[in-house]
Formats: sequence, structure tokens, C-alpha cells
Amino acid sequence: MYMKKISALLMVLVTILSLCACSNKSDEKSDSLGSITVTDMIGREVTITPGSYKRVVCIGAGALRMYSYIGSTDLLCAVEDIDNITLAERPKMFDSVARPYLIAYSDAFSKLPSCGVGGPMAQTAEAEKILSCNPDIVISEYEDVEKANALQEQIGVPVITLRSGKNGVFDNSFLSSMSLLGTIFDKEEKATRLITFIEKEATEITSRTKPVSEEDKPSVYICGLGNWGTTNHLMTAQNYIPFEIANVKNAVSELASPDIQSIEAEKFVDLGDKIDIMIIDAAAVKNIIPLYRDDNTMFDTCKAWNEGEVYLQMAYNAYYTNYEIALINTWFVAKTVYPDLFEDIDITEKANEICKMFLGCEIAEEIFAYPSSFGGYQKIDTATFFS
Repeated sequence: MYMKKISALLMVLVTILSLCACSNKSDEKSDSLGSITVTDMIGREVTITPGSYKRVVCIGAGALRMYSYIGSTDLLCAVEDIDNITLAERPKMFDSVARPYLIAYSDAFSKLPSCGVGGPMAQTAEAEKILSCNPDIVISEYEDVEKANALQEQIGVPVITLRSGKNGVFDNSFLSSMSLLGTIFDKEEKATRLITFIEKEATEITSRTKPVSEEDKPSVYICGLGNWGTTNHLMTAQNYIPFEIANVKNAVSELASPDIQSIEAEKFVDLGDKIDIMIIDAAAVKNIIPLYRDDNTMFDTCKAWNEGEVYLQMAYNAYYTNYEIALINTWFVAKTVYPDLFEDIDITEKANEICKMFLGCEIAEEIFAYPSSFGGYQKIDTATFFS
């Protein structure tokens, strides 16, 4: 009896220590069976058993991508059609743009049955399809409390909703989602390693650029942000987080909203002589080309265009955010704006380093080879690129 009491006390102690080590510890409650109650990213309390799940389904824009950073693809029992490139009938609007998680794991995804169509037109979970896959747990990016509760009740397994936040890879919501996944799948060390890496990368970029005086900062215009189908050279943001991380002076200010928005063509013309550097997200190129062919004077007032200071960054938004690309883009922005401070940084090497941390493989060349990557990060030849 005495030894049994000692063993029981040791088990309780181990459980307490494990919970204290979790970054979400204030949101977790445990029971004597090893199950804990976590709070997901939309405030729902869900009871889970860490490390016990063998059949995982991910639904909604970005859920499978975020899961792939922490969880094992071996546990997946189904994927949305949009992520199975072998299917003839599936959403294909993002096929020309690199999605690194799909590059890394497409072979695994292609062997799995469907848990729903997925894609931007799918605004609700397909409960019957999910149920037919017999999952142990569902990781969701449908950020609706009532629908998440209803789905959980219908399929009878935990439904955990993630969230990234408006600042993407640098947002506390994204980092907390990584931590939550680490807790659920008993991958706390992996989650902590990724979070620490992201924080160190941001800190290094900021520390290198912080000494630059305001008068020595060029004025930079970022464009091509926002929705994949509608973005162009007028889609910009006055609060662009890579600019904030890299201490970059934004050419736009005093807009109606700090978020991504389209400015008027006249506003772009007025800004022209203040734009020292223009960075175009590759998502916009397919829309800018026909506009430029119709009117090849559209950039005539833009100082950066006339002086050959136009650059291409990789598309960071395709079926939600490519978080590793968003981080690579931040390095590219910093190196483009402050080349002397980042002479030691090779963007291809940095891209491989970041992809390996997020996905376990170096896939920069595969990313650059996608049609909508146009060969990768580059200074644009304004005389020929959009012709």
C-alpha cells in the first residue's frame, strides 16, 4: 500500500511538471486520466488527451498547413480535395503558386481520402465526409464558435480551432496555435523550437536595421497584397508587418484603414515621386500584366520604376498564409531596402533554412520553379518583365 501511494504521488508530480512546462499552461486543466482541458484559439474549452491521436483531419483554409509544421503527416486520415493534386475535380485556383506544405507532403496527401472540397468557396465543414473518415480529432480553421461546437457534437471527437491573427507568422495567435498543436500531439519541444526560431529571426532583422536613422531610410511601396484573385499594384497596406520588423519607411500613410486595402489610381500617381523602392508580391503579377499591356504609362510617375528599383517577393497568400514564405519575404525586404546591412544573407540559403525549420526539408528551388514565382526573388527588369 505504501509503495502504491508513493507511485501515485510520483505520477501526480510528473503530470504537474508537464503542465507547467506548456506555454498554454494557464488555459489547461487536467484530470486523473491524463486528459486535459485546453482553450482553443476562439475561446472554446475542449477536453483532449495529449499524444493519443492516431487519425487526424484538418479542415478550412490554413489548418493543414499549420498542422504540418508540428504534427506528423502519418497521422492524417484524410485531406481536403484542394490539397490532393491527383484529383481531376478539385479547386485549382492556387495550383500555379507555391504552397510549401504541399510541395513537402503532396505524396502523402495524394494517398488519402477526402474530408471535403476545401478552398475559398467552401465556407462550412462537410460533417458527413469528415465523419466517414473516422477521425480521432479535427483541427479546424473555421473560426465560428457555434459551428465548431455543432461539428464536435455531431462527430463526437474534439474539434480544435486555430487562428493566425492579422500579423501572420509574427502574430501571437499564430505562435499560440503552434504551442497548442504541440500540446495536443505531444510535440511541445518541436513547437517551442519553431516559436523560438521565429522570434530570433525577427529579433535579428530588427536589431540589424534599428540603427538606421529616419532620414537615411528610403521610402518603400509594397503592393500585390490581399486576395489572390483581386490583387494588383494598387493593393497595399500602411501597416505591413515585415516593414515594421525591418524598420522600413512605408510610402503610404494616412489611409482609411491600417489594413490591406486598394488605393485609387490617382493616389498611386500622386505617390510616385516619393517611392524610392517598389516591392511587388508575386500574387499580383498575373493581374498587373494585362493592365500594363493596356496602358504602359501606368508607372510613368513612379520614381522606383523609372530608376529600376522594383523587386519581386514570393506570394505569401494562397489558401491562406504561407507562413514560412512570409518570414522569408521579411528577410528579402530587409536585404532589398538595406543591402549593406545584409550582405551576408543569401536569400536562397535563407529560404532553405526557414523551410527546413518549418517543414523539415530544403525546397527553395521548388518554390521558385512554380509558374507564379517567376523564377524567385529578384530585381525586376521594368523594360521587359510585364511586356
